[in-house]
Amino acid sequence: MNSDQVKGNWKQVKGEAKKRWGKLTDDDLDTVDGEYERLIGVLQERHGMAREEAKKEVDDFYGKL
Repeated sequence: MNSDQVKGNWKQVKGEAKKRWGKLTDDDLDTVDGEYERLIGVLQERHGMAREEAKKEVDDFYGKL
């Protein structure tokens, strides 16, 4: 899925995101609302990832949807 498709299907996709990144809260996922850059930022904050690592994780996640 591309980022536009993920944003459009975020309510269905956020459960998968929560499984993958357990430290993300429902509030985090509601704030992200399918936005690519926001998801990267939240992963950096909650999981202590560098930007490139978080970007790689999000790209991998979007690619598997």
